[in-house]
Formats: sequence, structure tokens, C-alpha cells
Amino acid sequence: MSAVLVAEPPAVDTGARGGGARAVLALAGFEARRLLLSVPVVIAFAAYAAWIVWRTRSSWDGHPALQDADRATQSMPMLVGLAVLVCADLAVLRSTRHGTEEHFALLVVAPWRRTVAHALSVVPAALLTAVCVAAQFTWEALKPGAVGHGSPAELLVGPLTVLLFGLFGVVLARLVRSVFAAPLLVVCLLFTSVLGTGPDGADGLSWLSPVVAGGSATTLPSDLLGRPAAWHALYLAGAALCAAFLAVLVAGGRGRAVRAGLALSLALAVTGGVLQARGAAPSPELTAARERASVNPEKEQTCVTRGRSTYCAFPEWVPRADDWAGVVDRVQSLAGGPAHDRRLLVRQRIEARYGLESDAAIPASATAHQVTVGTGWGGNRVPEFSSAVAAVLVTGSERATEGLCDGRMVTVMWLALSWQDDPMDALRRVRLDDSVSGSAVVLSPTEPMSMTEGQTDVVRRLLERPGDGVAEKVKEHWAELTSPGVTTARAAELLGVAGPRKADSCEE
Repeated sequence: MSAVLVAEPPAVDTGARGGGARAVLALAGFEARRLLLSVPVVIAFAAYAAWIVWRTRSSWDGHPALQDADRATQSMPMLVGLAVLVCADLAVLRSTRHGTEEHFALLVVAPWRRTVAHALSVVPAALLTAVCVAAQFTWEALKPGAVGHGSPAELLVGPLTVLLFGLFGVVLARLVRSVFAAPLLVVCLLFTSVLGTGPDGADGLSWLSPVVAGGSATTLPSDLLGRPAAWHALYLAGAALCAAFLAVLVAGGRGRAVRAGLALSLALAVTGGVLQARGAAPSPELTAARERASVNPEKEQTCVTRGRSTYCAFPEWVPRADDWAGVVDRVQSLAGGPAHDRRLLVRQRIEARYGLESDAAIPASATAHQVTVGTGWGGNRVPEFSSAVAAVLVTGSERATEGLCDGRMVTVMWLALSWQDDPMDALRRVRLDDSVSGSAVVLSPTEPMSMTEGQTDVVRRLLERPGDGVAEKVKEHWAELTSPGVTTARAAELLGVAGPRKADSCEE
């Protein structure tokens, strides 16, 4: 009997178990593709894109202020973030759900490195969100009526929110090995953040939320916003990195780099959180600047001349002087007497003393021949400004229009509306109740005016007639039409239309 000797192959040193950077990146790319192609994420991005197209086409009536447009990019990424949170959580738990966790013990990629790959797989979703944010803001910035300046820190909130939510899904999967944890968390977030009233930034604690709306009815100049946007972006970035390093640490990563990264990211999050809380309260310098802009705007404004009139505005709004001048010229061309050639001062006025959350009315100015214009433009703001111009031409000042109830209101409204493309639609939009009959409040950049039922009837009849014929009668009878105490019936008679059925209560 003989023995056969078989030579064994030489041993190959494969190194320590753990896998290298190439294996981690390969797995991250695979997981990123699966994440982006998952049904919830695809639906979320499709809804996000549709929302951008639907909203941005008509936002701010084509005249956005970019310091508002940057914040408008922050809400919808939360929907994407919730979808990414759920899908990232399910991706990490895939081996648990399929019962294949024990097979991963045979691979060279350690659990903590697989966690790194899952964390990296969230980054493409955040980058795609950044592309959507950039597209939305660029669309607003390229509109011919855009003014103001956007904040890069405000634009980072959307992508950082998606990154934070996705990484939180990864760490949640490492801490709670249940597929129900992420959906339950999403339900809670929907009720507290999306379906409920979101934080408005009025206090420091509200800035712990990923998105702080801080919306307002009135747009303020960029330097008066007082939002700690940069610190908030640092807080979100630190929180996202902290979630990533925590997930790796829980998964078994005990290296110095992981511990140092966790400590550093936690420090960033805490620093951003503390400083944003302090920055939420207006500083004495900001309070003084808001006071100055509200009480003495002429100290902060730039004035330009267009035609006969002067237009003073905060620097960001000076390009809109031509739009305002177009309205003033159209209204003034219909006026008679000295009002036809009167020099007006159009001054932009705001109420900034109470911050973004304030909706305080701007008091009427007592300065003769001064017209107030706000920071908004387009849509309803045009007939509102036109009404203010007409009221000053008829009465002499904004303060004189307070309590105006006689027939001069007919002249004011005809001057304000008759030149517009659709006068009846403009009448509807300038009234608080969107009606063209009965009494109503007439909106204005300052204190509103009011129309009685009889005045509304007469104005409606005038707007239904050819404008040239009415314009001749307005100029011919200008002195009587603008004299205090003229009745609505007398104004209708002078302008050649039927008067009201009964005298208005304020004229009896």
C-alpha cells in the first residue's frame, strides 16, 4: 500500500475581518440606488416636483421677495425626509426581516461598516433635494419682478432636513430592531409638525425643530429678519452627523475616529442649538433698526424720480419704482383740476417693530400728497395701491380718507379701477368680501376705506360704461366731485348714471 502526498495550496493572508473602503462604497452605492428607487421615496419626490411647479408658477403673483422665497423651500423637503427615514430604517432591518442576519457573519464587511454604507446611502437623497431646492429658488429669482436677497443658510435647511431624517432612520434601526418603529415615528411627526401648527421662531425652543417657518403677512427687508439661519444650519448638520456616528457606534464601531466624530458632531449640534436659541431674540441693534425703519423710513430709503413724482423705497425695492410709477401715471391721467399735474411722494412703509410674526396695520400718513406703498406687489396689491393713489388725489392726504363716506368715494374708486384690464374683477379683488354688490371694506396699503351699497351700485354702473366718456365728465366736474359733502346721488348725476335707490345712511 502506498501513500500519495498532495501538496496543499499556500495560505493567503486576507487580513483582518472588516472589509475596506471600496467594499463600503460599493455597498453604499447599491443601497443608495435601492433607496432612491423605493416606492415611498419616488412618490415623495414626484409630489415634491409637482408641488414646485404648481406653486412657483404663480407664487407672489410673479413678484417674489427672495428673502421670503428661500424660506418657502423648506416645508416640502420634510415629506421627502419622512419617506427617506422609513426606507432607510427598513433597509438596515432588511436582513432581520428576511432572516439572513446570520449569513452576514460570513462576509468580510463588519456590521459597523455596513452601517456606514447605509448612512452614506442617504446622501444622494439629500443631494437630489438640494437640486430641487436650487431649481425652485432659481425659478423665483429669474422672475422679472423678483427683488431682495436669499440666504444660503435658509436654502440648506431642506437638504439638511432630508439628511437628518434619513440618518435618524439608520440609527433608529440599530437601536430598535422593529419594522414598526419608523412608521409610528412618522405618524407622530405628521401630527406634531406637518398637520399641526409649525413653530414660528418666536422663541428659542422652536428652533430645535428642523423647519421653522417664521412666515408673515408682510415682507421685511433682509437685514431686519433677525433669523439665526446660519446657526440653525449648523445645528441640523451637527445633529445629522451625530446620528450617523451614533449608529456606527451602536453597530460595533469603537475606533477613535468614530468616538471623536461623535463628540465633535455633538459639539456642533449643541453649539448651533445654543446660539440659534440666543439669536431667536432680537438684539438691541436689530430692535433699533426695526424701530427706525417703521417710524422714520426716510432715513433708510433711496429716492428716485419718475415723471412728476418721487418714489422712496428701501434699497431692495427700488427696482419696483417703475411699476409703481405706471400705476400713478394711469390714475393721474384720469384726474382733473390740479390733481392731474400734482407731484406725489410715494413712500414705502412697513411695520417691523414686532418682527415677522406681526400683522399690524400701517397707520395712514398725515403728510399732504404722500401715498404709502407696501413691500408686496402684483395681484390684489395693484388695485389696493391704485385706490390709495386715487384717494390722495381726491382728498389731499391719506389721513383725510379716514371716515370718508360721501360721494367722493365714487370718484376715488372710478379713478382707481377704470384703467385696469378688467375693472369689475379689480373691484372684486380690492374689496374684503370679494363682492361687487352691497357695502364692503376697501383694502389699502394703510387703513382700509369703506363703500356703501349705493356707492357700489354707482361705481359698478360707471365701470360698465365706456371709459372715455366718463373721463371727460370727471375732468369737467372735478371741483364738485371732489368737494367734501357731495352726495353719492349728486356724483352719479354729474357722471351721467343712475343714482342709488336710497340715500346712504352716512349721508342722511
